[in-house]
Amino acid sequence: MGVPTDGNSTPLVGTATPVISLTKNPEKTPFPIKPKPSKPDKSTRGKAFRQVVVSFVANLGTINTGMAFGFPATALPQLQSETSYIQVTESQASWIASLSAAGTPFGCLLSGYLMDTIGRRLTLIITEIPLIIGWLLIACAQNVPMLYVGRLLIGLGSGMVGAPARVYTCEVTQPHLRGMLGALASVGVSTGVLIQYVIGSATSWTVLAGVSSIIPMVSLIGMILIPESPNYLLTQDKPERAEKCLLKLRGSTCDVDGELQKMIAFKEKNHVEHLKSPKEIIKAIMSPSAMKPFIILALYFLIYQWCGINTITFYAVQIFEFSGTSMDKYWATMSLGVLRLISTVAGCIMCRRFGRRPLTFVSAVGCGSTMIILSVYLYFVKYWKDNSMPFLFTWIPVAAIYVFMIACTLGYLIIPWVMIGEVYPTQVRGIVGGMTTMAAHLSVFSVVKTFPFLRHALYDYGVFGLYGALSIAGIAFFYMFLPETKGRTLQEIEDYFSGRTKTLKKESIASQGA
Repeated sequence: MGVPTDGNSTPLVGTATPVISLTKNPEKTPFPIKPKPSKPDKSTRGKAFRQVVVSFVANLGTINTGMAFGFPATALPQLQSETSYIQVTESQASWIASLSAAGTPFGCLLSGYLMDTIGRRLTLIITEIPLIIGWLLIACAQNVPMLYVGRLLIGLGSGMVGAPARVYTCEVTQPHLRGMLGALASVGVSTGVLIQYVIGSATSWTVLAGVSSIIPMVSLIGMILIPESPNYLLTQDKPERAEKCLLKLRGSTCDVDGELQKMIAFKEKNHVEHLKSPKEIIKAIMSPSAMKPFIILALYFLIYQWCGINTITFYAVQIFEFSGTSMDKYWATMSLGVLRLISTVAGCIMCRRFGRRPLTFVSAVGCGSTMIILSVYLYFVKYWKDNSMPFLFTWIPVAAIYVFMIACTLGYLIIPWVMIGEVYPTQVRGIVGGMTTMAAHLSVFSVVKTFPFLRHALYDYGVFGLYGALSIAGIAFFYMFLPETKGRTLQEIEDYFSGRTKTLKKESIASQGA
């Protein structure tokens, strides 16, 4: 009897190997011939360099999000100065700062739909168009309405790029690299903030906007050159194209066929098909495997935004000014941008080593405690101002803000964005990912827009005390509900949220890499 095969002369897994005896009576003196050692199997890990390159290109557009955040910090003081050819009031300034976040939710929903309709790659290409137009419109602005429209378009593009960049990165990378490369979007945001701080401190806001338009142009060209996500192609019933793209992403030394077969087996086992009707889409969105992680991440973003990070980012120059520090406010702002970028890179590396939960706790404790310290100091600043007394220990607010930024970038600025590409079912990963980035940027808008009003109502010390208290309170939520997805495959994570497995702990699921 022949050995069962899979059609390619390869013995099926679990099939017994026949024993061949050289004796006439094999039952008494068996002498099996040992099979010759086979050639080494192909590696289960693909070329890391290829995965790094495509992830870097996909996340170039996220630099725009950081530039959108950082632009008001240096542009608003110029626009509010007496020498500005466009005179901006405090109310108009708050709209210029927050309108990008107001336009972002629409971009999030649009890109979520496009991702699952036309693909991750093509969606990322389309996102660059409103960004290019928005920056050029601001650079040529002659009045406040032009600034408003430009900021809205930038917000729209920033919202469109957020989810596709993260989903694409998580889908094309393997588990041992996914955490680190999935955090590249956060590095991109921090890079964009630093670009605005450095260039904006040295030149006019019009030149700054013109220079900023270069990034989406480069990103547009880069996205044309990289392959589509194999996961998306499989949902479109295009296994041949998926295999070709996976080969480009992994290299010829990787067991591409084995990885593809696992993806296909998961797709067939769980009936992962392209959803066409609105009823099917709504049903998939409302399923536990999508709704559970959405609620967790939406609340994560709410807590993280209300720790005060984007208040610091958007109003950095003004905050350093009213904090009473003797340090030059522009130098302090630029050094804060450098520190943010360095800490974000460190956070990417630590994300691979330590996982999602520990770094989140570092941020919750660090951000909460430093904001409370800053709040106490600002209370004394008000007291010293009211009594015409000199400021003491002026290094404290700078140190508090710097430590706050380090703590925030290690966890808050990285973990929830990485998890957007990890925790959602393949069928609706694009749509629910877009919904999540929409929730995130609505939280950004709520914080940035309300800051001037909260300052008048609670004073400076009250606002930052509120931020600190909310971050500390978030520890209980993260402890109870935030899962650890480090080293888990996308299929394992989906099984967990759908209830097919009870836990994501290592003892229950074999580790897939760091």
